Amino acid sequence: MSQEEETNAEEFITVAKVGSILEGQGTAVQVQGKYIGIFLHQGTYFAMDDQCPHQGAPLTPGMVRKGLVTCPWHGWRFALSDGCWIDNPNVKVPTYEVRVQGDEIQIRMPS
Repeated sequence: MSQEEETNAEEFITVAKVGSILEGQGTAVQVQGKYIGIFLHQGTYFAMDDQCPHQGAPLTPGMVRKGLVTCPWHGWRFALSDGCWIDNPNVKVPTYEVRVQGDEIQIRMPS
């Protein structure tokens, strides 16, 4: 394995197993001291901070539809793909790159 491949592999962290998250739902995992929401929508996994910027509600209990997750407290909706609030794209929830390696769901955390 090259040095570049080793570095890239080290940036990804396993957060769940394939099959552990149901379609159209999310689950919270703790990574490096923060909660990250992992969502499965139309066969694709997405990851974002599990905290609504409005009043800090967890997003993982929210409804997932049409590429959006809806905050269960006040209905703010965020795009799973980039974390943008649909009513004001300048407000974002941080998102993370996701990959599946075998049966592991992994996210890339910033260094």
